[in-house]
Amino acid sequence: MNPRKEVLFFSSPLEVEQVARIRAAAGDRVEVVHEPDLHPPLRYVADHNGQPGFRRDAAQEARWRAGLARATILWDFPAKTPAEGGMSLAPNVRWVQTTSAGVGQMVAQLGLADGDLVVTTARGVHAEALTEFVFLALLMGTKDLARLQRDQEAHRWERHCGGELAGRTLAIIGAGRIGAQAARVGKAFGMRVIGTLANPSPARADELGLDAVHGQDELHAVLAQADAVVLCTPHTPATERMIDAAALAAMRPGAVLVNIARGLVVDEEAMVDALRRRHLGFAALDVATIEPLPADSPLWDMDNVLVSPHSASTAPSENRKITDIFIHNLGCWLEGRPAAMRNILDKKRMY
Repeated sequence: MNPRKEVLFFSSPLEVEQVARIRAAAGDRVEVVHEPDLHPPLRYVADHNGQPGFRRDAAQEARWRAGLARATILWDFPAKTPAEGGMSLAPNVRWVQTTSAGVGQMVAQLGLADGDLVVTTARGVHAEALTEFVFLALLMGTKDLARLQRDQEAHRWERHCGGELAGRTLAIIGAGRIGAQAARVGKAFGMRVIGTLANPSPARADELGLDAVHGQDELHAVLAQADAVVLCTPHTPATERMIDAAALAAMRPGAVLVNIARGLVVDEEAMVDALRRRHLGFAALDVATIEPLPADSPLWDMDNVLVSPHSASTAPSENRKITDIFIHNLGCWLEGRPAAMRNILDKKRMY
């Protein structure tokens, strides 16, 4: 058992009912510091950032800094960039539970890639919500929703031959928990599902429910087989702009691209060009190179693009699922079994 009483500080918003669950699990072993007035007002359910422009008054700022100074465990990072102070206000923290899965780049930018700080993520929490977005996008592109909407607006009844998902090939780039969920749904639609991952093997293909897996060095060969491509890969130096002009050229004409990874995984300029030429038939983008997407981006006005404001992963169940992970991890932490914690970030690999 850990003889030291831990201090948990919430540095991003969480619903009071989830905090109550954590208090009940922690008992008297952890001092839980949850002060909602130190966080900005929420804009929507499971908002982890709150209303932009929020400022604490002097008394609130003093309490904020005092809480960080005492904390040994954090619910989320208190700052996302070094310019915001990094972790300098929380020198005693040994473990951070994040509310996002893709935090590798942020951890590196904060200068935390080295050292003993344990970071656990929300990996897997968003699989169902993101998969639903994926198939919204695939159906929109395959069934040409834009044409149906144009014809309806024009009161035009004009029959045509639409596409279908059954018998098509879905490629999941960076297959993991989200990829496994997408594969299950793809199979239900009668699709062939293939993927790329760091360590491909028949066992991993079976585990993920894929018909075939390939190494990352086979990306272009995989893209050439696909009618639809879903990007799930983490953003690392190795994946930055991996979907470049050459990768897009390798894709089948008219293919659908769904990006639920990070904007910088794609060469956005090359993608816009492929969309304009209709070599890329449709793109659904939950992420962008610059977020928020600039008002003058051509992506806003393209009829073969769906823009989502980095919200495809957000659902009413999100914080409950993250709390489930945290409660499990807290038990392991207090029992001195950190290796049994879920979703430990490999800070060198960045995922």
